[in-house]
Amino acid sequence: MRILIDADDVLEDLSPKWVTFLNERYGLNARYEDHTDWNMAHVFPSLTREQVYAVELEEDFYSRLEPLDGAVETVRKLMEDGHEIYVVTTTPYQIIKAKMEKVIFRYFPFLTWKNIIITSNKHLIRGDVLIDDGVHNLLGGDYHKILMTGPYNRDFDAETAGMIRVHNWKEIYEAIQTFNS
Repeated sequence: MRILIDADDVLEDLSPKWVTFLNERYGLNARYEDHTDWNMAHVFPSLTREQVYAVELEEDFYSRLEPLDGAVETVRKLMEDGHEIYVVTTTPYQIIKAKMEKVIFRYFPFLTWKNIIITSNKHLIRGDVLIDDGVHNLLGGDYHKILMTGPYNRDFDAETAGMIRVHNWKEIYEAIQTFNS
């Protein structure tokens, strides 16, 4: 199968580190659990939208990110099982090289630029499975849909929308095995 995998909050821990970074920079005490909708600016009402989202364009920020537990091993196993793996990301073009070098290629050295797809519309990419934390990326796509749980999507009814909700990479692997049967 061709498996499409989102980077942020699926392969690596962007949102929790983003909250920590802004707390440190501005002396705040926001909690990742308070990130209850897609807009990170809502977690930091005392900051401007520009202050919150400027983090995405800072190369040094990406050095803080780490893979989610089990991500490296599971992606490697999926490749060994014979699946095609593509990281599908909407990362801003200004920072894509730094993010790939500091996070994806650092922790997933078996992936190369041939495994990376940069797009603002994931629905245009053909695949058999999309693993994403963004509900908007999964709705309407023509693939098996796996929703990685985050505080901003926890109230979404994934089952009714034809998605499998997962909480970790073990559950992702198990879900993919059901598609092969």
